[in-house]
Amino acid sequence: MARNELRPVIKLRSTAGTGCTYVTRKNRRNDPDRMILRKFDPVAGRHVDFREER
Repeated sequence: MARNELRPVIKLRSTAGTGCTYVTRKNRRNDPDRMILRKFDPVAGRHVDFREER
């Protein structure tokens, strides 16, 4: 498998509707579904869920 197939770069978008994004990599074998992480949103000023965008 190529490197990009196993650990693709994904964009995490804020669920607060502020338009903030984080960029990270994920392992497709361990996390085949869409990833949801709780991270800090600087526009909202609090921690919110960030969902994987495709």
